[in-house]
Amino acid sequence: MLGLMMDRPLLTTEILKHALRTYHATEIVTRTVEGPIHRYTIGEAGRRIAQLAHALREMGVRKGDRVGVIGWNTYRQFEMYYAVGGIGAVLHTVNPRLGPDNAAFVVNHAEDAYLFYDSTFAPLVAALRPKLKSVRTFIALSEDANTAGVQSYESLIAGQSTRIDWPEFDENTAVTMCYTSGTTGNPKGVLYSHRALVLQTICSLLPTALGCKEGDVVLPVVPMFHVNAWNITYSAMMGGLKLVLPGPKLDGESLFELLDQEKVAYSLGVPTVWLALLQYMEKTGKALPHLKKGLCGGSALPEALIRAYEKLGIELQQGWGMTEMSPLGTVNHLPPHIRALPLEERLPVQLKAGRAMPFVDMRIVSEDGHVLPHDGVAEGRLQVRGPWIVKDYYKAESATLTADGWFDTGDVAAIDGDAFMRITDRAKDVIKTGGEWVSSIEVENAAMLHPGVAQAGVIGVPHPKWQERPLLIVVKREGHNPSPDDIKAFLRDKLDKIAWPDAVEFVKELPLGATGKVLKTELRKMFQDYKLPG
Repeated sequence: MLGLMMDRPLLTTEILKHALRTYHATEIVTRTVEGPIHRYTIGEAGRRIAQLAHALREMGVRKGDRVGVIGWNTYRQFEMYYAVGGIGAVLHTVNPRLGPDNAAFVVNHAEDAYLFYDSTFAPLVAALRPKLKSVRTFIALSEDANTAGVQSYESLIAGQSTRIDWPEFDENTAVTMCYTSGTTGNPKGVLYSHRALVLQTICSLLPTALGCKEGDVVLPVVPMFHVNAWNITYSAMMGGLKLVLPGPKLDGESLFELLDQEKVAYSLGVPTVWLALLQYMEKTGKALPHLKKGLCGGSALPEALIRAYEKLGIELQQGWGMTEMSPLGTVNHLPPHIRALPLEERLPVQLKAGRAMPFVDMRIVSEDGHVLPHDGVAEGRLQVRGPWIVKDYYKAESATLTADGWFDTGDVAAIDGDAFMRITDRAKDVIKTGGEWVSSIEVENAAMLHPGVAQAGVIGVPHPKWQERPLLIVVKREGHNPSPDDIKAFLRDKLDKIAWPDAVEFVKELPLGATGKVLKTELRKMFQDYKLPG
């Protein structure tokens, strides 16, 4: 027997309609690429989104067409999220940090017919144009185009109607598209459906997830090209949040200025962003009294950052997910009995990736395929399934799922009896030494506690007896000059002996990937001929 409920499609335009009915006076603030601050309301945004939708149709954009964009977090790219998906087309957010070769690959692979771009990326687009096979039309995200023959965004939408009757279609229709960072092999395309993103949006606003509510001010430092800014493009509209978009200026000083000026209460970014902001505040002695919480994802949240922000009255909340998960998989929301504990007792839980979002199932599996217990001790390959998790890659030659329908994340993890998941390492980054596994993440986090360490990366290097041993690669904190022996001595009471690094090397900077993660592949190339002392 089936229920007797209406069958209405879950479309992102329903989020927009809700926001326009309910939160039309709420502000959206942008630091523009040109520099000045731009302000308007959700109601005004809705009228421009309608204009863009009409303009796209007039340009020839049809259902299923891919519309590429290379841009910063600004109101214009925000408008594209709703207008492109609203008419049944697919917004492909291109990560400019992929570099020219990978950027050209993803635009061609997606077969983008239209490409919008911010003026900052005009040189990149000029370099890409001879390589692009499918793009018919280029649009500059600006008041006026700077390049002859390229129409500007504002002239494109000018004169179009500010009202639109949004079409209805199957909720499984594709709405946005992102590519993985391609650290090994070519980037892979992940195609998100309206249904998947609407479901994730609903769950993201739960008190046990982001926990944001109407009137809260949120600033996503995480780029819109990094998995839809972790879904905040939709969550902010559904929840009635004041959205502050930082544009291209993402240094510590610029972020502080915007966070302070707009009284931001919640922000989202990768560890390198939180580190840059912290260093600016430490250097200047300034504080952010309105900032209460930040979501940190993209890579493991170092203990040192949790401790430093705790002193400033700011809770850093760890989240975990993937491009393949739209991206939210877990959020570390501390239950009341844990939150009430002193920092030292609370910290071991706060350092975990968190508990699974509703509708997300997680399991850990041994190398021979056996499902392992959730006892906090057993470690295995992390596999997931759920309504917003990838079923297959775009144009994939083979399925990405296990025989029984789970997606293998490539992470090694443990899950405890209270459902808290702890990432041990990426499977490819675990250091195999003397028949045991050493977590590179654990060593990195311990090293980051040293006052002289700004950033740390750990790789395994060959050893004649133990197979591999940890090599710790460090960027020194400004004003500090630790020696290798200083750092090694510091780590001895923080790590098991098997995890003590055999050597410490200093570099001016660590190689970072398109989403801010330390590129272990590049570190391995840099130290491929490294010989451990002794």
